[in-house]
Order: sequence, then C-alpha cells, then structure tokens
Amino acid sequence: MTIEVRAGAPGDTDVIAHFQQQMARETEGKDLDRETVVSGVTAVFDDDSRGRYVVAHHEGTVVGVLLLTFEWSDWRDGAFWWIQSVYVEPRFRREGVFRAMYRAVVDDAKKRGNVRGIRLYVDRTNETAHRAYLSLGMSRTGYEVFEEDFGDR
Repeated sequence: MTIEVRAGAPGDTDVIAHFQQQMARETEGKDLDRETVVSGVTAVFDDDSRGRYVVAHHEGTVVGVLLLTFEWSDWRDGAFWWIQSVYVEPRFRREGVFRAMYRAVVDDAKKRGNVRGIRLYVDRTNETAHRAYLSLGMSRTGYEVFEEDFGDR
C-alpha cells in the first residue's frame, strides 16, 4: 500500500474535523459539536503559531491526520513538537499510516535544526498505542500530565 504524507491544507478541513469527531467518539465516548470542531481546525490554518496538520493519503483520499503544536524550551534553546489529534481511518490501521506521518515529522524536525524533540501524550491504558510509539523509537518519560479543565466553549 502506498501512503503519501503532506502538509494539511484548508481544503482538508472537513475531513480533519470529521476525523476529530470520530476520535472523540472512539476514545472518550464524546460527541463533539461539528461547528466547534470546524472552527478549531480552521483556526489552525488561519494562524500557524497554533500548529499545523500533517495528513496521510492513499490514492488521493485522506486516511490519517495528526496535529503538531509547539513548545519552546528555554532549557534547550529550541522547540519541542507535540503530536496531537492523531486519527487513522479504521480500515487503514496497522498499514503504516501513522508510521509514515511520524517519519515525515521527524525528518522535517531534524532538517530544521532548532527542534529538540518530538513529544506526545497518550492514555495510560492504551497499550496498543504505547507499543506503537515504543516501536518507533520513542521512550517513556518521567513526567505526568496535570490539568485544570475549564470545559467546552
């Protein structure tokens, strides 16, 4: 199977929003408001400081997406890229779609020279994802994520 990876573009907004709704349903049992998700995706395309999308496609159809966001590290005088909002169409899972997107992100980061690493967070019970990330060469960190959630808009 041939998977091609490219930067997301505004024309991908509908499919990205659909994928995000599917992911929320699958992972958290949440039904996201479509208008809010479309607005959120559009906001990324309108302001690249918010992040950028990477999409994978097979025969012209988008089959996977991830969002990169950026964290500045004063300790390292460089950026960490965070992978978020990963979704692969169910029928294309275990076909190398995420691996292709991940490799494209890593290659891009290494070329830039000011990126100090790639990070992501994952549900602690999602062992399938843990194994996938470890197989790509990622490692567990000693950090835990804390939050104060202010709810949806």
